[in-house]
Amino acid sequence: MTAKVLIVDDELAIRDALGRKLRREGFDVTLAGDGLEGLRVFHTERPDVVVLDIVMPEMSGLTVCARIREVAETPVMMLSAQAVTEEDIIEGLNAGADEYLVKPVRLNEFIARIKALLRRAQMASPGAEAGYNDGYLSVDLQRRHVHVDGQKVHLTPTEFKLLAVLLENAGRVVSQRDLLEQVWGPEYVDDVYYPRVYISQLRRKIEPDPASPIYILTEHRVGYRFEKQGKYSHNAPR
Repeated sequence: MTAKVLIVDDELAIRDALGRKLRREGFDVTLAGDGLEGLRVFHTERPDVVVLDIVMPEMSGLTVCARIREVAETPVMMLSAQAVTEEDIIEGLNAGADEYLVKPVRLNEFIARIKALLRRAQMASPGAEAGYNDGYLSVDLQRRHVHVDGQKVHLTPTEFKLLAVLLENAGRVVSQRDLLEQVWGPEYVDDVYYPRVYISQLRRKIEPDPASPIYILTEHRVGYRFEKQGKYSHNAPR
């Protein structure tokens, strides 16, 4: 089926240029000129990917993203008019964003990253081990469900893909480069800060104490490793 992309940007020239490029690549495209309109269109069209400018009238892209995350796990790309810092990414992650791209947008890179978002959202079937459950952390890779201490945790498609890759390599170190290639795609190998920032966000969601992680461990200057835990007792300290 043709993937549907919603572009929300108050700059007419930008949303038209992105829309034309996507249509030439075979995507079904819907455009919106501000945050409120974009949110209304999202609920009626149910796109496969949403592209949001950050600064818009009526409602910011970050607010639109947070509203989308209340009801759906649709991949979201944020467009920034300035160079993206780690603080920007963290703010976007807190709102539920999966991706950042800086204006002026290079169209070929834009298409590559839209396709990468779709790949992460349509993650390939897991291997023989379809999940993990130690009584505290439960991950169902088939159904894409994550529970922490009995409570369902909402991960973005990128966060889920990152957790799945680490879990499928449990006990082994996954290098930063391998994470970039397997989670984000080969076009992301130069975005070296991505794993660190996303790992931090993932720890915040699944670790009993994010400051002293027990599941996702850092192997300094090498990469990251998922460490399985023994069965959790609710009466035992953690």
